[in-house]
Amino acid sequence: MLKYFLPNQHAKSIFEITPESLLQKGVKGIITDLDNTLVEWDRPLATPELVRWFEQMKASGIQVTIVSNNNEKRVKAFADPLKIPFIFEARKPLTRAFQQAIRDMKLKKEEVVVIGDQLLTDIFGGNLLGLHTILVVPVSETDGWVTRINRKIERRILDVMRKKGMIHWEG
Repeated sequence: MLKYFLPNQHAKSIFEITPESLLQKGVKGIITDLDNTLVEWDRPLATPELVRWFEQMKASGIQVTIVSNNNEKRVKAFADPLKIPFIFEARKPLTRAFQQAIRDMKLKKEEVVVIGDQLLTDIFGGNLLGLHTILVVPVSETDGWVTRINRKIERRILDVMRKKGMIHWEG
């Protein structure tokens, strides 16, 4: 059961994930979480650095779709100015939204990575489908109330995985 919560990769931030590293793995599409993965959960718009990251992905031929459990107003307000497709109220870790994003990008699951800051939603959901998953450190130390509950559970799971020698990063 623990293997479903184990990411394939870990990164300190989204900016450690480069188009070159993805293309070497045959990646043509990214499914990314929004809140605390791309920006703080309470930041309404992308930072200039994040805008450049999206532009680099697009210039390299890598499609990006935001898949968020947040509501339409939040996700649309963030994604529309960037012209990035999105799925809101995704109900992650259920796999329906991940499958929809893959279909919309017209890619095979082997060509897609999932990037997120939560084991219980992003990583678990991506792993259920057999996608390559990348866990990033949350960009903010604060969370909405549901996420705070998830973080407590995640800390326990990470402690168990560390003790079993399954993970080797700090965090």
